[in-house]
Amino acid sequence: MQAPTGKKASKGTVSIEDFQGRLRLRWRFEGKRYALSIGLPDSKVNRKVAQQKATVIELDMASGNFDATLKKYKPHIQSTSQLTVVTLFEKFMDSKAKALLPTSLDKYRATLGYLKSLFPNQLASTIDVKDAEKFLEWINNRGVSPIVCRERLILIRAAWQWGIKQQYLDTNPWIDMVSRVRVPPKQRPKPFSSEEIKAIIDAFRTDQYYSYYADYVEFLFRTGCRTAEAIGLRWKHLNDDCSSVWIGESLTRGVRKSTKTNRERTITLTPKLQQILLARRPANPDPEGLVFTSSKGGAIDDHNFRNRAWVSILQQLGLNYRKPYNTRHTFISHALDKGMNPVEVAQLTGHDVQTLYENYAGVVNSRPRLPEL
Repeated sequence: MQAPTGKKASKGTVSIEDFQGRLRLRWRFEGKRYALSIGLPDSKVNRKVAQQKATVIELDMASGNFDATLKKYKPHIQSTSQLTVVTLFEKFMDSKAKALLPTSLDKYRATLGYLKSLFPNQLASTIDVKDAEKFLEWINNRGVSPIVCRERLILIRAAWQWGIKQQYLDTNPWIDMVSRVRVPPKQRPKPFSSEEIKAIIDAFRTDQYYSYYADYVEFLFRTGCRTAEAIGLRWKHLNDDCSSVWIGESLTRGVRKSTKTNRERTITLTPKLQQILLARRPANPDPEGLVFTSSKGGAIDDHNFRNRAWVSILQQLGLNYRKPYNTRHTFISHALDKGMNPVEVAQLTGHDVQTLYENYAGVVNSRPRLPEL
């Protein structure tokens, strides 16, 4: 295989190079630079194909027949005539499956179900803007919430973009559909008060069925970490005296990945949390062992915990239901309301600072206050 030389093509000539494993043509004409992907992997045979295309372009430039739109030179898209909407999205799902959490993959499956309902046998190449508008009208008539509708359209748009990159398609009729869905602002769930936090932790500690979750719940409330981060915490992530913890992984229904933002952070724990962790640590802990486990010693199942333990405790206390993830919202709200620097809060919770400001501006202590009249 010929490696790219890195040299510029002479005026009127077209060079062939390997770009990310695929052959690409590059040239200059009338003061402009052009690049055209051949869509083929780098090999001796494919370089001959690329050379034939390059020769055509060179002859057109010399004869005054050059097509500046490049449509004349683009490779013919393969398999488009037989690729249905459903098959395209299934291929897109397969390409993403290994990198997705089960919860995210569920959204892809739901989107696929919608496409099967409206476009069961339609070819992907025949979908146009009118079809996309028809889908938007159809999904709205089904009573799907705006936020879910928007999520589905984002995935479909991404599938078509992927199809174009894979040389299956040449246009994306879904580009403008997402902007047509207006998602109304939604009030955040009310954070738990300090009294409610204490009541919940105490209730877990004294409950005959769910007391083994007490340390896990207190850790969530007092660190603000994501539930999957706490579930995936291993003993090797704590230092020897349990005074600090490294958070860089998450565990969701058996799938271990990096954190949601793919960032790691180290948190210095409070003396209270340090004592809780020291008390539960085995004499010779397995570095790979989980810090918080279910009653049977396995990983905590977030659905099981929420539907049984969490709901039960809130009902006992007569508290309005809020998801376990609200422990994170509660931590951030209390930290900001006490005047803690938002940048420091973001460092503790693994947020992007701008995202934290956007989502929690209403609880920052320096927010504008109405005057007494």
